Amino acid sequence: MEKVGKEKNELWEWIKALLIAFAIAAFIRYFLFTPIVVDGESMMPTLEDGDRMIVNKIGYKIGSPDRFDIVVFHAPEGKDYIKRVIGLPGDHIEYIDDQLYINGKPYEEPYLDKYKAEITEGNLTGDFKLQDIDPTLDVIPEGYVFVMGDNRRFSKDSRHIGIVSEDKIIGSTNLIFWPLNDIKIVK
Repeated sequence: MEKVGKEKNELWEWIKALLIAFAIAAFIRYFLFTPIVVDGESMMPTLEDGDRMIVNKIGYKIGSPDRFDIVVFHAPEGKDYIKRVIGLPGDHIEYIDDQLYINGKPYEEPYLDKYKAEITEGNLTGDFKLQDIDPTLDVIPEGYVFVMGDNRRFSKDSRHIGIVSEDKIIGSTNLIFWPLNDIKIVK
């Protein structure tokens, strides 16, 4: 009799431990960090199709995106996109001869150097200014960002879907954890 009671007690302890473990895992995944798989080539060469990354969901709950952060957001098509923040609220964005200008000041984009070196014809990023994307905008409004993929010729980004509300941003990502031989922090 005592043995049966001890086995039931041990079973109950295992069940409680598993429930607590699942609750903690769910909390971490829902509120703090979540994995995501890169789908497509829009962020090459920085990110490859199939890379698995960790999304930090808490950073933007207490702060705002920074320029050149790699973010994950809910896109209009009902998918999650991974892109780089180029423009912040109050910025006027313009590209001329493959050079980024923000509020008239040129900015370097070292993460594009590899792709620019491989181009034999034309520019990686075609010329445009913010008004070409949305004629009603002179600057990016408060609460929005302008995002672009690093593979500028083959990226569906703010040039096509418009500016992105900060409310749609899930979080930032810069840690590739799979495949194992590609584990690294990207910038």
